Amino acid sequence: MADSTAYKANTNTTEGSVCTNKADCKTPLSQAQAFAYLRVSRPSLLSSIFSSTEEQKRPESRRILNNYGDRARVIAATYARFYLEIEEHGNIKKKGRYYWMALGAFASKTVACTIDSWHSTAGQVISLSYLPNAADTDFVRRHLALGNFWLFQDIAPFHWYYSRYPEHFDKCVPSRSCKNLHKQVIDNLERMEQGAEVLPQINYLAATPSVIEGFKLVRQIEQETSPRTRAQLQLKHLTFIAVHEQKEILQPLMYENSAFKSWVKLQREGKEMIKDTMLNPLLPDIELVFTHACKTDQKELKSVPPTGTKLEDYDSRMNWIMEAAKAFHNLMETRKTFMEAELKTMAGWHSGND
Repeated sequence: MADSTAYKANTNTTEGSVCTNKADCKTPLSQAQAFAYLRVSRPSLLSSIFSSTEEQKRPESRRILNNYGDRARVIAATYARFYLEIEEHGNIKKKGRYYWMALGAFASKTVACTIDSWHSTAGQVISLSYLPNAADTDFVRRHLALGNFWLFQDIAPFHWYYSRYPEHFDKCVPSRSCKNLHKQVIDNLERMEQGAEVLPQINYLAATPSVIEGFKLVRQIEQETSPRTRAQLQLKHLTFIAVHEQKEILQPLMYENSAFKSWVKLQREGKEMIKDTMLNPLLPDIELVFTHACKTDQKELKSVPPTGTKLEDYDSRMNWIMEAAKAFHNLMETRKTFMEAELKTMAGWHSGND
């Protein structure tokens, strides 16, 4: 991505001559948002068809990846790349500072697995009318993809910005909001995935106290030399980012949607009713698997919600997420080589095959 903060001027022979280029927060914030858009989009078919000189002068036309499962894997890959410090402007010497990103990679991979599971049954003519609060399968796929997409549009730019411009992150990021970006970026956001409707629900991607505190801890992690203290800071950082993404993005966008609530309740109450029927694939098990694969037989490599968990309820869901975070944290301390190998595998998915 071109650096739009670059400025060119001819030199002269006047002693003490100064050329000043003033840059406000809008430009780097727009660059950060553009990164998130570019990662989950590809040049449109029309861009490749037209090859005239005049057409090549026009801005490239792009489209969002429309294969939901593949897009979730691209997002998982990007999260993994941020953690591994192989993303744009990463610093391998600081690996571990973006601790939530590692957990986020496994979570987005899980979304991809769930979407693919639903997609594999979408063509079957099956009636769920006898189950309570039945939900349309295609709606569930689309809604899972919607939450995954907008969470990425929210959280990835914070990390890209910190990697690229750490020196003025603290000054500019508190003012982050899609209302404070360049017009073209705002227009793109409003056109993407129900953007005009979604953005007010998630407060226009504004920075929250949780995400700001989370990045204060990133700075502490970078500077900490004690492995034990660093690990404690990482878990604390992960918690702040998890609160931000669950409370500020996913709760209003996904779990307060009445139709999605119906499916979550169906998942919870209907699984037992259909476990031995052909309908069982429609209700995949809810579990977070800490490998690049969708399933594992090793109990220590996955986290399942405690009995009685209500995913649509923020506090109930967060109880499970914090349990999952602690399980993840334990694996990162006791099986770090294995976990980072899994993240490296996922990191290779970032180009996508739409």
